[in-house]
Amino acid sequence: MAIRAILTDIEGTTTDIYFVHKTLFPYAAKHLPDYVRANLQEPAVQQILDDARQEIGQPDADADTLIDAFLGWIEADKKVTALKALQGLIWANGYQQGDFTGHLYHDAITYLQGWHEQGFKLYVFSSGSVKAQKLLFGYSDAGDITGLFSGYFDTTTGHKREQASYEAIADAIALPAAEVLFLSDVEEELDAARAAGMQTTLLARDDEPESSAHPVVSSFDEIEL
Repeated sequence: MAIRAILTDIEGTTTDIYFVHKTLFPYAAKHLPDYVRANLQEPAVQQILDDARQEIGQPDADADTLIDAFLGWIEADKKVTALKALQGLIWANGYQQGDFTGHLYHDAITYLQGWHEQGFKLYVFSSGSVKAQKLLFGYSDAGDITGLFSGYFDTTTGHKREQASYEAIADAIALPAAEVLFLSDVEEELDAARAAGMQTTLLARDDEPESSAHPVVSSFDEIEL
């Protein structure tokens, strides 16, 4: 079936995984304690803290306890929705202050722009929050490219290794799953997308796997629609 939409992962797919792990995560960890303490009265931060209290099962946890929990989740690379939302707020400051720009592989931006011009609908599905996704693409190495995308999805839709998440995305964009191509560097995510009926391609930028159930490419240049 012909592809009408492309759903892409970010980390390791459009963006060097080291940008996330060596720039964004350390920046959030460094600034998180001061940011939380300085913004305790902000409604968005209050909601995030309430979500974190629920996550750790301590409805009366104070700010210091929650800060420790957030830092622990960062250290363990946990995909906790409250953490992702808080990181997005902190990264917004960093992007706006020019502390860094969002890394994009040259082949990724070239082909995303080309596919958009050809009429393909482009969507993003990442474990990072929608806010963080829009910041990365809004303050990218290539400038603001958020206009290329028709929608963004994060863990509020579901986990990336679960079939139901991809079924929900297909419903949200009102297309048969078979007309959607999902791009990722993680086999288990692609397995879930394929189980939902999507077409799939594995981005293996550094080390090509010995075998895969999915088409394998080393860059966007090799993707056949």
